[in-house]
Amino acid sequence: MSGICIAQEPEADALLEREPLALLIGMLLDQQIQMEVAFRGPLKLHERLGGLDVRVIADHDPEGFATLATTPPAIHRYGGSMARRVQEMCRAIVSDWDGDPAAIWTRDDPDGREVLRRLRALPGYGEQKAKIFVAILGKQYGVTPDGWREAAGDYGADGTRLSAADVVDSRTLLEVRDTKKAIKAAAREKKAAAAE
Repeated sequence: MSGICIAQEPEADALLEREPLALLIGMLLDQQIQMEVAFRGPLKLHERLGGLDVRVIADHDPEGFATLATTPPAIHRYGGSMARRVQEMCRAIVSDWDGDPAAIWTRDDPDGREVLRRLRALPGYGEQKAKIFVAILGKQYGVTPDGWREAAGDYGADGTRLSAADVVDSRTLLEVRDTKKAIKAAAREKKAAAAE
């Protein structure tokens, strides 16, 4: 695995690289804010909790955890609702994976399609988020089960600039951002044309 640099901040990226839970939380937060800000969220929680322990987060008093998540700088623009999602995901990891986040992609040697299914079952992970996460695992985390590229769809293809899975430096971050803007602009144009 090469060094992760999705957060564009060495300490946050080092945490993403060594802590599977941090990577899962970062991906969970990656919506409606800049990608690098989302992936810095786990470091904020790590610092405020004195570590990232899935059971501590799952069992934490919801109001207290929401306060941790919303204290400036907050983990997300919608820190309160994201705090609930993080706790729900951690509770699912405790109940379904014995508190081992990496078991989602390691237990019983799953293929790519099974890893995708397991990720989709997590609270807060829909189809797109799960596919992007499979692509992150394959492209940046060294987790390449059979069929992972197919399970990740377009996000798994080589040479793309579609998601966090493709961010390997500051240049690729900008390229991913440009791609996302172009996709959104095309969707707006299509919607406007359909409305005429």
